[in-house]
Amino acid sequence: MRRLIIFSLFVLIATLSACATLPTGPSVMSLPGTGKSFEQFRADDAVCRQFAFEQVGGVSGQQAAQNAAVTSAAVGTVLGAAAGAAIGSASGDMGAGAAIGAGSGLLLGSAAGSGYASSSYYENQHRYDNAYIQCMYAKGNRVPVYGRFTEPAPPAPSQWDSRPPADYPPPPAPPRY
Repeated sequence: MRRLIIFSLFVLIATLSACATLPTGPSVMSLPGTGKSFEQFRADDAVCRQFAFEQVGGVSGQQAAQNAAVTSAAVGTVLGAAAGAAIGSASGDMGAGAAIGAGSGLLLGSAAGSGYASSSYYENQHRYDNAYIQCMYAKGNRVPVYGRFTEPAPPAPSQWDSRPPADYPPPPAPPRY
């Protein structure tokens, strides 16, 4: 029975890790700065990738996702086995209860781990991208800028504005005496 649980855990972890093919670099585009050669840009890119990797603790997005999935599956298995053993001891068969609890804990822990893995990956990738963009910008390269860039609307004339509109004719000259 123990071999079956260990084998099931191994198959589940291998299946979860096989589904994830995640990038290990920045997910944003950067371009060489004005007057920079391609070689300078490549050197800046290598330095900034290393800087970003250090800023996220030396863990890639894929590693963070796998760690979250495996941890959740293991915790679910242990908690399920403990709950199953407690319920099984009340019915008189602690071993069967522990095995059933471990199996259901593995399934529930793996399902929860999938969600944690996804959010862990995206959070780690977002932090990596921010550090990469900061570094590339500091080295004088072009990086994406998010926001709305539109011309501001001209202010509407108010009744308190003492200036006449631009197309209004000038006032008449004062009379001469």
